[in-house]
Amino acid sequence: MSGRRERGPLQRVQRRSRELQAQVQALRAESAAPAPGRREALRQRCMQLKKLVDENTNALYALKKADEPAPVGNYSQRKEEEEKLLLKLSQQLQKLVLVLDQDNVTTSYGVDQEHQKDPQAEDENEEEEDSEDEESSEEEDSEEADEDKLLDDPNVKECIAVGNFNAQQEGDLTFMKGEVLLIHDKKADGWWVAENSKGERGLVPRTYLAVHSEGGESQAQSEEHIEVVDETASGTEIKKRTDSHWSAVRRAVTENDTVEVLAATGAVPAGFRLSTLFQLLEKGNQFRASYFLQPELTPSQVAFKDLVWNSEKNTIYPRPTRVSLIVTLCSCKMIPLPGLSIQVLSRHVRLCLFDGNRVLSNIHTVRATWQPKNPQTWTFSPRVTGILPSLLDGDCFVRSSSLSSDIGILFELGITYLRHSTGERGELSCGWAFLKLFTSDGMPVPSKMHELLLNGGTPYERGIEVDPSISRRAGSGVFHQFMALRKQPVLLVKLRSLSVQSKAVLNLLPETLLGSMCYIHLLIFYRQMLGDALLKDRISIQSADVICSPILATFPQLVDQPDLMDALRSAWADRERTLKRSEKSTLLPDHKWAEEESEASRWRVIADFLKKSQENNGALHYLLSSENTHKAFDISELTYDFLREVRENNPGV
Repeated sequence: MSGRRERGPLQRVQRRSRELQAQVQALRAESAAPAPGRREALRQRCMQLKKLVDENTNALYALKKADEPAPVGNYSQRKEEEEKLLLKLSQQLQKLVLVLDQDNVTTSYGVDQEHQKDPQAEDENEEEEDSEDEESSEEEDSEEADEDKLLDDPNVKECIAVGNFNAQQEGDLTFMKGEVLLIHDKKADGWWVAENSKGERGLVPRTYLAVHSEGGESQAQSEEHIEVVDETASGTEIKKRTDSHWSAVRRAVTENDTVEVLAATGAVPAGFRLSTLFQLLEKGNQFRASYFLQPELTPSQVAFKDLVWNSEKNTIYPRPTRVSLIVTLCSCKMIPLPGLSIQVLSRHVRLCLFDGNRVLSNIHTVRATWQPKNPQTWTFSPRVTGILPSLLDGDCFVRSSSLSSDIGILFELGITYLRHSTGERGELSCGWAFLKLFTSDGMPVPSKMHELLLNGGTPYERGIEVDPSISRRAGSGVFHQFMALRKQPVLLVKLRSLSVQSKAVLNLLPETLLGSMCYIHLLIFYRQMLGDALLKDRISIQSADVICSPILATFPQLVDQPDLMDALRSAWADRERTLKRSEKSTLLPDHKWAEEESEASRWRVIADFLKKSQENNGALHYLLSSENTHKAFDISELTYDFLREVRENNPGV
């Protein structure tokens, strides 16, 4: 008789995770230098492993402590550690798929060729070059590193051009060699926002700049071995930028005529700008919830990335993500008041996921309330229920699978205004704040209340105050400085970790989405209907026929209109209140051939439905009644064409 103890469910999942971890490590090692013709096979193996990891993750979520045959110490902690391991494996495989499927991956925010190269190949080339001339170039590298460090110093604002540069794209700033430029924002991609002596602003390449010394010459100009070649011809055609962010940034940074007029007349503080996030929302649907709510295709374009059917549970698989939390907007304090020349139509906060360079999610808006006796304080309504509008809901869920180490939440406070003298309407940013979600060592930031000091300008500008007059009025003493700090505008937000139940609910949503907690049940209902229509009930996965489903066709449009979502919430709640307890739990049993109990229970449900339909004259009586008139409708309004609606795989989002 064997004395070996039977493994419990958690131990079996852990053992399976270790096996998958070994396979992932082996696959990554083999993919580092794939043999000719092996790339596609490795990609298929990667997809299979990803599926196995997801299956083991789902098995882990289904575990309960009561299922263990023997007591397990630190059960919750062990389960959480296993969840982190599986999430890490899933992320590694997801990243590896993108590397192996380079032909289908396009970079949407690259500026020059350097940023469009394969990072892995680029690293390998750099290592080879470094190993060849490491000894001969140590001294030069040290000098260049010192220069670069000084140039990248945020306190260094004045730079001198070491070569001629002609604008190549709309938004670039043309300059001549020897011209002194004032740098407003040193962006990580190497294209900086600069201003010339005429007050013109635009993007300039960092490689054409050097630190401007007091003598008027750069350190780089004094070095004889440095030669700058003008790579742009004077007749170069200026191309329009096609990236979705630039137009909004350009308008907010360089087209500030309206804001400058308002600031000059005292209508708004000097730190106000045109709202960057509002400009992005106006560009199209790329940053709206309706876009991110649609299922996303894999790089191969033949399957859904974030919508997978679980045949055992007859529903969609949950999708664990790297970021999954609830953020609660609590209040905004010391927000400067606009002048009497403009009327404020709305005070609100727009929030999204941001990495310091790009918006990584939809842009969600929450409206603030305020009291006339204290207009500098904005408040929100957490846990909206009943007839309260969802637009006021300060409880927001946040989900993302982005692997960016700099990912965080961008908050932009805004006002929609009406100018009395001209009748002009617009939206201004009253300040912004960025809450990074991970520390430098990769750990999530703590779930607690965070007080965020608001910055002026746009998210692409640094060192600008919302209201500079507050600092100017402060004295030199410590007490005066402390009082001035207390008058600075701040945003209070609270990060909340998820319970096991809440996490299971959120995992039914798309991998990237922000939204209000008060209508999350409606979003999940829509996702489950998508699963039924696209995965369960489709005749063939190759079938691309349109699907007659009014709900699938119209619901995404409702998500972008809060008042219609409130109507749907209200109808849902009213129906729940009128249902009897027996009706709430009544479901049509599965059809089973020649099983008397199943057939009898199904017929009771059907008979009850027919009886109620007859008592109410039925839906057909209403449709055909002469008392009611109906407009003709186009069948396309009630069909769901998933080929038109789905999101193509875009690693940059």
